[in-house]
Amino acid sequence: MSLQSLITQKVDEFLGQIQNIEDLELQGVVEKLEGLSTVVRINSKKIHIGTRCWLYPDNHSPVLGEVISFNQNLATVMTFHHIKGLHPKCKVTFLIRGSTIYPSLQWQGRVINGLAEPIDNKGKLAFGANAYDVHGSPIPAHSRAKVKDPIELGVRAMDTFLTCCKGQRLGIFAGSGVGKSVLLSMLVKFANCDICIVGLIGERGREVREFIEDTLGEEGLKRTILVIATSDETALMRREAAYLTLRLAEFYRDLGMSVLCVIDSVTRFAMSQREIGLAAHEPPTTKGYTPSVFAELPKLLERAGPGIQREDKTGYITAFFTVLVDGDDHNEPIADAVRGILDGHVVLDRSLATRGHFPAINILQSISRTVPMCHNESEQKAVIEARKNLSIYNDMVDLIRLGAYRNGTDPAVDKAIQLHTELESFLKQKPNEFTNQQESFEKLKNITK
Repeated sequence: MSLQSLITQKVDEFLGQIQNIEDLELQGVVEKLEGLSTVVRINSKKIHIGTRCWLYPDNHSPVLGEVISFNQNLATVMTFHHIKGLHPKCKVTFLIRGSTIYPSLQWQGRVINGLAEPIDNKGKLAFGANAYDVHGSPIPAHSRAKVKDPIELGVRAMDTFLTCCKGQRLGIFAGSGVGKSVLLSMLVKFANCDICIVGLIGERGREVREFIEDTLGEEGLKRTILVIATSDETALMRREAAYLTLRLAEFYRDLGMSVLCVIDSVTRFAMSQREIGLAAHEPPTTKGYTPSVFAELPKLLERAGPGIQREDKTGYITAFFTVLVDGDDHNEPIADAVRGILDGHVVLDRSLATRGHFPAINILQSISRTVPMCHNESEQKAVIEARKNLSIYNDMVDLIRLGAYRNGTDPAVDKAIQLHTELESFLKQKPNEFTNQQESFEKLKNITK
């Protein structure tokens, strides 16, 4: 690195650190504690929904909080960390600057929490020169580039039957223990992209280190930023981690890069928003979810996608959002709402997982809305033929297993039985097995010809 480049970098970092200094201006006092929230008496009209503050419990460190609702001169505050020692009359100091971060290209390879604080013991994060609000807004629909060029994911079943394009948003719907985390790890390792932004929202703490060391490994981590808020953290921290994940993806997309964004899971984001909504006295609706949950879901999910169309280089956020379906019910409220927003859905089937079929993708129930426009004629023909034979076999599977079907009765069923073993083998894939998209289509064409 040249001396001039080094000086420029240090100046940018210094300016970022200066800009990141919060101005303490307004004060309040704790009025009462109400469940998971704190009621603070205020005397200023400058405080609004989303204003952050420091609460000062006795004999404990200050705790960062955020205003979630008002009742005249009383503000309801939730905190980003669990608090001890808080009681009425404790001092509260409000911050003028809100949820602002200063991302930098040097954040690649780092593990951070929902407040953009490093948790990987690798030192402080470098500050970028520009400020970004974590709670950003989606790009206006008429300004976005079109979704058209396929992205290679390295997973045969998805590269062929559920071909994904740059800027597309897909949901992965599964119950617990069906293999969605393993599928996500394959996408993060194999996908052809410039950088991966992974948000683990409300996940088990045990899985974090496994994901970093075993799933990603040293090479995979180099092109990844991990945003982590485990299940034991507060609802506000879990929700903020999801917003931060999309904000970082937008930062790299706006630089003209192809970004793979993964959030696991949207359901736990919705649960976090439900806790916040109930603390703000919103009325519970279906399964206790508050109206703000269904208002926040599209605001989060629509931020992924193609960037503004540029002549030089357009950036893209290709996103995968997992949905933990409650009781394997794919029509529960969150799954139903998310499915209507995204550009396709990948359904993981427990019956396939119990047979050792991984990834347990149910091809007949899954769909990518960019198919078949991203296929050429021969690819489309192979996919249609394979789907047809899978569907015929699925319709007749009970009779076949009982021995009630006789060969020669129906030529279409005979062909489906003949191809079934090869198709099922094609759809299975080991976690460390990579197959490029062209090779996957050639294998599928050879099976169906």
